[in-house]
Amino acid sequence: MRSTVNLPAHGGPAIPPSLLFRNLSSGATGLDLSPTRAHFSKRRGAGSKLRVGNFLTFTGSPGIWGPSSTNSALLALAEINKRGGILGREIEMSMYDAGGSLQEVVARAAEAIASDEVDLIMGSHMSVVRVALRKLTRNRIPYIYTPVYEGGERTPGVMAIGETPRSQSRPSIHWLADARKASRWYLIGSDYVWPWQSHRAVKRYIRETGGIVVGEEFVPVGEDNHEPHVARIRAAKPDVVLISLIGTDSIIFNRAFAECGLAATTLRLAGAMDETVLLGIGADNTENLFCASGYFNCLASSANDEFLSDYRSMFGPHAPPIGSVGQSNYEGLRFLEAAANRAGSLSLEPLLAAARNIVYTAARGPVTIRDGNAEMPIYLAEADGLDFRMIMTL
Repeated sequence: MRSTVNLPAHGGPAIPPSLLFRNLSSGATGLDLSPTRAHFSKRRGAGSKLRVGNFLTFTGSPGIWGPSSTNSALLALAEINKRGGILGREIEMSMYDAGGSLQEVVARAAEAIASDEVDLIMGSHMSVVRVALRKLTRNRIPYIYTPVYEGGERTPGVMAIGETPRSQSRPSIHWLADARKASRWYLIGSDYVWPWQSHRAVKRYIRETGGIVVGEEFVPVGEDNHEPHVARIRAAKPDVVLISLIGTDSIIFNRAFAECGLAATTLRLAGAMDETVLLGIGADNTENLFCASGYFNCLASSANDEFLSDYRSMFGPHAPPIGSVGQSNYEGLRFLEAAANRAGSLSLEPLLAAARNIVYTAARGPVTIRDGNAEMPIYLAEADGLDFRMIMTL
């Protein structure tokens, strides 16, 4: 039995019937998302639907990106299915919550593979979830990981297409050192894999500029009291605070940072920052806040203009704001389509071989995957109220 999905009307086209929601927290999105243990007949192979299990976060700190991630995946699904699917196979997508305890998420993934018989897993979720899920998918089914991450993913079957510290953080650190004479850095991040590994790289890039790190700390995910952290930052007197906090944790920290008066005197450089987070921070709290990313919705390009036009057409003018994390789910399906077309197959080995060196185009414009590493233009932007103002291509 399929779960019931009651989606709010947006004034756009009907939501594709090939979308299923499974194992989601019923309070996460306002939808009727009762868990289901559906049993399907064997349908894998040519001529059947291509079953994609999309693991998105609807709960916890990164849950803020759930709505825009869902919309982006839906848009790509509708576009690809309208073209006839991938290699003639219509995509059927099931959504799973990547929030909650890691044990629960792994159990959902195991059921998705064994009972729901998904052909492929993708999604934007925390790196700690990716590390756990790749143990399940390794050499079994493809796994597309879409958001910004720490880099270095080499697990057989995992395809990561997001920005990494070398392309994202290194040039922005050098720019702040040159243009803003920044030399003293304070690093604060959520206490999990992405900030741990990213900070290791960031310290090297700071040393390259002749700068020093005057403080570093990792904050438990979900922490909402940042008074001690702000006090330590004030005492350290950095020129820049590099922020690797996730989702609503970043929102709460940046509000506290600005409300205590530090925003006027201290620069901020954020990693997983996008328009969704900026909206939560508030226009009065974004002074001297910079972000580097492979995507901003203010990006002036024909590819992004088309993407935004289609997004608004499908979901209406009041749809959740689209940013880099949400949009990456659109990229994930477009990347899959390009890799499968090049391979001429959706089987694991030929698909992975084609995906290691390929160029595809989506909302970010041309993206080159070279030896498994994603290369794309990286843009530096400064917050301007509730929007980003593009400064340069790094």
